[in-house]
Amino acid sequence: MSFVLDHVVINTLFDMDRAASLMSQLGFTLTPRGYHSLGSINHLVMFEHDYVELLGLPSGTDKVRKDLLESPRGLNGLVFKASDADATQRMLREAGLAPLEPQSFSRPVVIDGVEHLARFRTVRTAPGLFEAGRVYYCQHYTPELVWHRPWMSHPNGVRGLRELVVVTSNIEVDGPRYAKAAQASVEVQGDDGTIALSGGFRITLMSPARYRERYDDLSVADDGRQSFFGAIVFDAPKPQRVRDLASTAPDLRVEAGRGSLRVSVPFLNTLLEFH
Repeated sequence: MSFVLDHVVINTLFDMDRAASLMSQLGFTLTPRGYHSLGSINHLVMFEHDYVELLGLPSGTDKVRKDLLESPRGLNGLVFKASDADATQRMLREAGLAPLEPQSFSRPVVIDGVEHLARFRTVRTAPGLFEAGRVYYCQHYTPELVWHRPWMSHPNGVRGLRELVVVTSNIEVDGPRYAKAAQASVEVQGDDGTIALSGGFRITLMSPARYRERYDDLSVADDGRQSFFGAIVFDAPKPQRVRDLASTAPDLRVEAGRGSLRVSVPFLNTLLEFH
């Protein structure tokens, strides 16, 4: 059985305030700002089974996460659920994915006026193995502090995540590698590949040419990379709600189609698609 999606990460670097404000304007409910013991900050967009993490760096401190600082701005993380990070590391090592040592960390969470400590343990594949972004696995010790019901309802009606678009110039290498990371099979047709995960989420791999054909001028910048995360697709029963909200947000490029909406966020080099 394949891994299940836990969340995707948008690296905001030092633009967290602007990114959080924009996501709120698009009709997402954001969790209060979190402060990781590792030195990063975050806001989450929570759904029933998965979430989007806005991950960034605080200003005015010497404790800065090097892995974030050295990562590109925008869609930058694909995270699978792990029931046991240490066992997952052993599995990844056996699969030849060169995992790093598991890392434990935490962040305070206030619910109903009471402060709790959300705790996590993650294991990452080796840097450079996936040029598009960081691929890792997250074990939640306290999931009830993350999947808190009041944070899971959104004014725009979005219900969850359904697809991550990965652009690659070498699907022959990247297709099997992502499949191995997901413990799933890859279905390749020409320059495209699809990896279906348990729970209904899928990873779609496509060539740069196919990506430009699909998204045209809304495509994110590759910044010289041969592979990058090109878009995240949401399950949105009423994309019109998002379009109405996006019309009031500055610095966006919006394109509506039949039953879909695409929103380009240039300052984050990120493309959001709603179906």
